[in-house]
Amino acid sequence: MKFINKLTMILKVYGIKNCDTMKKTFAFLEGRGISFEFIDYKKQVPSVELLQEFLTKTTLESLINKQGTTYKKLDEDQKEVLKSKSTALPILIAQPSMLKRPLISYPDGSLTLGFVVEQISAKLA
Repeated sequence: MKFINKLTMILKVYGIKNCDTMKKTFAFLEGRGISFEFIDYKKQVPSVELLQEFLTKTTLESLINKQGTTYKKLDEDQKEVLKSKSTALPILIAQPSMLKRPLISYPDGSLTLGFVVEQISAKLA
């Protein structure tokens, strides 16, 4: 999805289209006339390189959606494997629904994770 914005600021918004949090994010951005490119984790699985790039700007713990059902279904041993970048990245690629949503990448290279209106608004100011 692409939308025209008077600021010509193109954000990259990563997530899963049918997620309720994503729907709130879309409505929030569209309501403010903010342009964005949506990257659906289900249709365009994140690469190791992309996840490594994200991890230069955030922690592995912050990147993982611990509130989601995919994560909650894991046993303790599986959750332990997600604590190391080397073992977590292949799992996050195989199960991208375990990535926090939305992940918004801004033109300045910074990120926000999750739908936190105050954080997103501050980045758009």
